[in-house]
Amino acid sequence: MPSTPHDLEKRRRRSLGWVVFLSAAALVFDGYDLVVYGTVVPVLLSDPDQLGALTPAQAGRLGSYALVGVLVGALVAGAVGDRIGRRKVMLVNLAWFSIGMAITATTHSVATFGLFRFLTGIGVGALVATVGAMVAEFAPAGQRNRYNAIVYSGVPAGGVLAALTAITFGDTLGWRGLFWVGALPIVLLLPLALRFLPESPKWLVARGRFAEAEAVSARTGIPVPAAEPVVEDKVGFPALVSRRYAFPTALLGLMSFAGLLLTYGLNTWLPQIMGEQGFGKNSSLTFLLVLNLAAIFGGLLASYVADRVGAKRVVASTFVLAALSLAVLPLSMPAGFLFLAVALAGVGTIGTQVLIYGLVSNYYPTTARAAGVAWCAGFGRLGGIVGPIIGGVLVGAGVGGSTAFQLFAGISLLGALVTLLVPRPAHASSRVAAPSTTTDRTTVAA
Repeated sequence: MPSTPHDLEKRRRRSLGWVVFLSAAALVFDGYDLVVYGTVVPVLLSDPDQLGALTPAQAGRLGSYALVGVLVGALVAGAVGDRIGRRKVMLVNLAWFSIGMAITATTHSVATFGLFRFLTGIGVGALVATVGAMVAEFAPAGQRNRYNAIVYSGVPAGGVLAALTAITFGDTLGWRGLFWVGALPIVLLLPLALRFLPESPKWLVARGRFAEAEAVSARTGIPVPAAEPVVEDKVGFPALVSRRYAFPTALLGLMSFAGLLLTYGLNTWLPQIMGEQGFGKNSSLTFLLVLNLAAIFGGLLASYVADRVGAKRVVASTFVLAALSLAVLPLSMPAGFLFLAVALAGVGTIGTQVLIYGLVSNYYPTTARAAGVAWCAGFGRLGGIVGPIIGGVLVGAGVGGSTAFQLFAGISLLGALVTLLVPRPAHASSRVAAPSTTTDRTTVAA
């Protein structure tokens, strides 16, 4: 018996819900991994019995090892994701990431801890690079920034989870127990992903696999899209360095570099800096909680605006918001204003990075989308590597938080400037909206 339009729509909504839920849940553990290290840095610095004697500068470098792994994982995922599909990359790396977190929890030296932070980062990078392409290809036109923000809000949500877990159970679980929590995706998410995560029909069409796209569509209710106009005959990374995309690719990479430098720098060192300013352990961790909670809600609100006015304008504005809030953080102010400044900094740093992923995932055609997001996540992670190192050097030198916050504010302004220089997508002028759909403002106005 043929499916009715109502049945197809119900199936489509259910399939989209699974894609969004599984993608967001995977990134929750990415965010958890990001912030959990910041929550245990004070313990590792104060207790040499854990991994050995550790200086602030060494802790900053140790925090960067996972980010080197993220860079490698993102670039590898970008190289293969546009060729083998989104689903396979996600399944493999859910398992990879979980195993890496579990082994990290068992390490007893700085060297082995750093090694497995690097290996865990490979799985994180592959997931971050893949979910953006996946969501962009399943989300309805005109709502892609919103769905992207929902999914990438998993990163600050994971930060909230890490901060709450550390505040509530840190003394009970210890730092090893906090890392064991990060290994849960292999038992909580992987079985669900194997059952409910479909391959992207849009990717299948782009690869000429029309029969498979029809089969996925019949099973999930996701419509088979029309083939995109061919504006670039290269696939994956070669398309990014073509004459058409080379300049915007460089700018988008610099935007992500700035966004992730701010994100990782603050998440790694905010508790330590606030602790040195006289706040207790739980109060310092509460700043992390506020930073990431504000990023979730602020990022979602900003994505709603981005679907209407274009992501580029909103990203530039949130970079400026970050600069203003970071510049006032060193000032003496009542606690309420201080928490407000931290919240606005969360929107302008972590929230901005959420929006950048949305802009990038809709900037490139399907045949280069995973590579584009991978470039954004991978090159951006170089900024993520630099951020904790800068914080570690400044804290170790006794300069204090004021200089760090002022430096981060300057980087935010540079991020806003780079964003304004990004040109209109090359394929936007060739895209024709279907008569029954709304024009994709994300693509046209990115």
